[in-house]
Amino acid sequence: MSEVDAVAERYARFARDEAPGRSALYAAWAAAVASDPALAAVLARIPATRRQPPLVFAVARLLGAPEADTTAWPGWLLAHADAVVDECRRRSVQTNEPLRCAALLPALSLVEGPIALLEVGASAGLCLYPDRYAYSFRLDDGDVIALEPPGGATVVLSSRLRGEGRPALRLPEVVWRAGIDLSPLDARDADDRRWLETLVWPGEAGRADRIRDALDIAANEPPLLIAGDAAEILREVAAQAPADATLVVTTPGVLAHVPFAGRRRIIAAARAAGRWITLDAPALHDGWSAPIDPTDWPSDAFALALDGDVLAGVDPLGGFVEWRVGG
Repeated sequence: MSEVDAVAERYARFARDEAPGRSALYAAWAAAVASDPALAAVLARIPATRRQPPLVFAVARLLGAPEADTTAWPGWLLAHADAVVDECRRRSVQTNEPLRCAALLPALSLVEGPIALLEVGASAGLCLYPDRYAYSFRLDDGDVIALEPPGGATVVLSSRLRGEGRPALRLPEVVWRAGIDLSPLDARDADDRRWLETLVWPGEAGRADRIRDALDIAANEPPLLIAGDAAEILREVAAQAPADATLVVTTPGVLAHVPFAGRRRIIAAARAAGRWITLDAPALHDGWSAPIDPTDWPSDAFALALDGDVLAGVDPLGGFVEWRVGG
């Protein structure tokens, strides 16, 4: 299969399976790429690791692609091909969704504090503030579990919670927060903020506001962010955590972007450093304490695990938590 054909196939799949229900604009743009060899040829010039639709489309919007008229997209892309290709070469998807803290919270509730929190793939560090957000967990019977930090919160994370035997949820006491990323983003930097907001898909109501408010929290109390390969430097960064706090290393959704050997090294380093909490597709790695039966696993769920022990099925971005142990 040629590179152009590979691009067309990938974008057809995105238009058919991934964009519907999330972004009508991205579905239309992807369908146009899939059906037009000239557009696919432009994107084939981008390295394969940098041509995924959410990245290309975010770059296009950053560069001013018209969003009101989807028929203008083909002409715009052909006219700005060089700029799109060059910008995609230096960008990466660094989605920093604070709602993932709603998925992490049940596992954090099982860890005795105070906690030193270290995230791998931290982006701007918005998942390093689980103690600064308010939570609203909607139960199947209509009841709501609400948690709020002292003094209130500007960010409220809403999620669905189901399953018996779950722990009592509580806000963690975080006394140190740090992140590792190949290219960390700074919540105080206007360009970095704009990029994170542009990564939000058009049509995802409320998400940009949530990220913007979370960025304000991170800007007011910046975490320690270290640029580098976590497989190489995790141990060194972990050594900077306060000795009287429980170190918790989180890898929420990042391991999918790491080659398999690197995943194993990060998992080993995380477990050696302290407690390890992850959100991952069940088949992604072999770091689970016991194999996950794919026939007994929701197709739309990642696994939430503490030290390799699977606790729940969760929405990859935190929209639901289904507790699966102790019921």
